Amino acid sequence: MAKEGAQRAEETEQMIEKEGGKEGAEGSAAGSLRAGDTKEMRAVVLSAFGGLNKLRVSKKAMPEPQEGELKIRVKACGLNFIDLMVRQGNIDNPPKTPLVPGFECSGIVEALGDSVKGFEIGDRVMAFVNYNAWAEVVCTPVEFVYKIPDDMSFSEAAAFPMNFVTAYMMLFEVANLREGMSVLVHSAGGGVGQAVAQLCSTIPNVTVFGTASSFKHEAIKDSVTHLFDRNADYVQEVKRISTDGVDIVLDCLCGENTGKGLSLLKPLGTYILYGSSNMVTGETKSFFSFAKSWWQVEKVNPIKLYEENKVIAGFSLLNLLFKQNRGGLIKGVMDKLLNLYNSKKIKPVVDSLWALEEVKEAMQRIHDRGNIGKLILDVEKAPTPLMANDSTETSEAGEEEEDHEGDNENKERMPFIQ
Repeated sequence: MAKEGAQRAEETEQMIEKEGGKEGAEGSAAGSLRAGDTKEMRAVVLSAFGGLNKLRVSKKAMPEPQEGELKIRVKACGLNFIDLMVRQGNIDNPPKTPLVPGFECSGIVEALGDSVKGFEIGDRVMAFVNYNAWAEVVCTPVEFVYKIPDDMSFSEAAAFPMNFVTAYMMLFEVANLREGMSVLVHSAGGGVGQAVAQLCSTIPNVTVFGTASSFKHEAIKDSVTHLFDRNADYVQEVKRISTDGVDIVLDCLCGENTGKGLSLLKPLGTYILYGSSNMVTGETKSFFSFAKSWWQVEKVNPIKLYEENKVIAGFSLLNLLFKQNRGGLIKGVMDKLLNLYNSKKIKPVVDSLWALEEVKEAMQRIHDRGNIGKLILDVEKAPTPLMANDSTETSEAGEEEEDHEGDNENKERMPFIQ
């Protein structure tokens, strides 16, 4: 076994060298890997907060692992709605630009920092990253890294951490989902929505109400019990089926849906807010959309919660990981989720694969709510010819031309659809 492990590590190192060291002079590949050499990588860079034209693919210095960190040769990256909000600067205390977006990825361990245990060079892993995920190489603390099952692809692995950990934490850690309960989840066709539906199916007799755009209904109808159009009066639809309402409401929309969700809760029910996508209406940050969403949020009266026996909660996985230092808790959740995956009870839903150079088109697909499951940036995928004509590379002046309004609607997007 030791001999096989050594052989595997040697083969992986050769593959990494082949993929990541092509820029080096032939015959000096070994020298190019010496510590202290300056190496570059491709990365998606957000030059400033704003529209899609603020994104570009450029060369950056390759990071090296610090103590307690792993260096990962990235194969795939997850794209989430929070990434759109980051691009717009529509988050609390946004970091300074320029920055490399992205919070999750999968790939192969390329190097170990000091004091790292439990991993070897060549391990297939998925990881949370505090920004910087959309690049060919990332470094992240070992507590945020998890080994990938043998039969899980890199694209599935990049679709796994954010969606399934968020869904699991809300259902089981916050709302205490049990047999016979009912759940309402918005954006049921998205990555988190599909993860919620799959996890609910692991508990007997759980009724799942979902809202989604009507064109998604045919594709996801079997994943939920009752499905409603996102623009319909879902409150009346739910109450027509369940007069008492539901036990759990999972809301990623905010705005007027907060009051609607609270009104649907049964006694001892739990409403959880985990996003505010209603604030994103255009390509750039809109004060009007923010103010409208804030104004529509029902002002919660604690006395009313007490009288009606209702619970209101919030959940932010990124804050839990990177600000509140709950990496150990998330590690335990990941272990449970991987057991469910290995038991064939859950499986990430991948909507489509996009090259790094196609990140603008991928973001537009999320903005249009066109995805069913997760969008993935495939680091090794070449952009389609159409995308190459709309490249994210910058001009010599460092800025791109603004897209003319409506142009995106006339362009046919051609990702690799799973």
